[in-house]
Amino acid sequence: MKKFILSIDQGTTSTRSILFDLKGNKIFSSQYEFKQIFPNLGWVEHNPEEIWRVTLKTIKEAIKKNKKLKAKIISIGITNQRETTILWDKNTGKPVYNAIVWQDRRTQKICENLKKRKLENLFRKKTGLFIDPYFSATKVKWIFDNISKVKKLHRDKRLMFGTIDTFLIWRLTNKKNHLTDATNACRTLMYNINSNKWDDEILKKLNIPKSILPEVKNSADNFGITSKKIIGEEIPINAVLGDQQAAAVGQACFEKGSVKSTYGTGAFAIMNTGNKKILSKNKLLTTICYRLKNKNTYALEGSIFIAGAGVQWLRDKIRLINNAYDTEKIAKSKMNNDGVYIVPAFTGLGAPYWSPESKGLITGITRNTDWKNIVRATIESVAYQSHDLFESMKKDGCKSKIIKIDGGMVSNNWFAQFLADILNIKVLRPTIQETTALGVAFFAGYQIGVFKTLEEVKNKWRKNAIFSSKISKKQRNYLLQGWEQAIRKTLA
Repeated sequence: MKKFILSIDQGTTSTRSILFDLKGNKIFSSQYEFKQIFPNLGWVEHNPEEIWRVTLKTIKEAIKKNKKLKAKIISIGITNQRETTILWDKNTGKPVYNAIVWQDRRTQKICENLKKRKLENLFRKKTGLFIDPYFSATKVKWIFDNISKVKKLHRDKRLMFGTIDTFLIWRLTNKKNHLTDATNACRTLMYNINSNKWDDEILKKLNIPKSILPEVKNSADNFGITSKKIIGEEIPINAVLGDQQAAAVGQACFEKGSVKSTYGTGAFAIMNTGNKKILSKNKLLTTICYRLKNKNTYALEGSIFIAGAGVQWLRDKIRLINNAYDTEKIAKSKMNNDGVYIVPAFTGLGAPYWSPESKGLITGITRNTDWKNIVRATIESVAYQSHDLFESMKKDGCKSKIIKIDGGMVSNNWFAQFLADILNIKVLRPTIQETTALGVAFFAGYQIGVFKTLEEVKNKWRKNAIFSSKISKKQRNYLLQGWEQAIRKTLA
């Protein structure tokens, strides 16, 4: 009988369930988008019940396909948008409020107040993160401060917190397991990456009760068994990883110094730093890449808030394109950028600027500027932001001559080439570009003994294409000078 691993990939705009065979080949995929909710300026929410509905739908379609193939699903891995925050009633299972998405900036004032109390260094040393609305902790605090029923639910011992992985585990196991893994916990701004525990001092500063937090496990571990009542089958859940860490695993970034960059809704670069925590002096995040057998592998991470979301903006808001695939042809149709730059600070700026108050900017417009310039500049901005991240990594002493890329944007060959041009390093694209789902499938397989070593997992990785810089140093510097000017205007 054939054996498959099911990956549940719960992202910012859609959920996918993918069946992989034990060689890492994709057998089947089911995917559905869900609504993005923008109640106020800078606010971004999801309906947790809608996330659950589409997730359940994709799972059931994967199971149906599996039955047709007369195969057996031997394990499940879950990967997810990370900092997105849900609180729910333990008894009823109902969320107390919409999920507050990682992109949401409503807690800016809370963050400013924490900084005024001179708590930045405390949080930084313990969590590896900056005080920023991006992370879960201030979202939890906002819900406590603004949703009246929450405090009563806590007093009645009915309140639960989780990132999306925790919420899905709890539902899939029919309310039995309240769990997360280290890669998700370390993105909450409440988890001490030195002691590997929820941090009592930080929780006290935020007035967040420890009792609502899930148990933290290894990234490859036993997270419970799915309820037959819920999905029709009992299947063990053996791996959980935040989406960017899952992509690092899917890209086989197991060696110190190896780096991947994912271009999805946002863009995220992760460099493996081994068992050593590097506290960046250049505004990068120190995070857990994965935890196996109670040992952390650490990473430096740079976060770009708007990547593919910029393409969505082109399509859905200003309607310059019909679909994302149009961008490659449009970008190619222009000989150069004609001096037009877009800084897509639609939800503030992430690394290395960490400017939550920044707004988007278009500069360099002339009578000669047309809509195609705007499209191209939006795509280019992702490469420029990536350059800023990698320069920060270099300054922190972490140099790499190769990066592995993945995510929806990298199917655009023009973008992949422009990225290589601007970074001036080799850019490798894998054969299987669903690296996030693949990574958590690998760890699920690792947990149950399908893969005995990480080296065995690494040998499954295959490259699809290599992109090397084709422009001169002079041309690169000219383009980057224009970008630097645009950034200065944005931050002014």
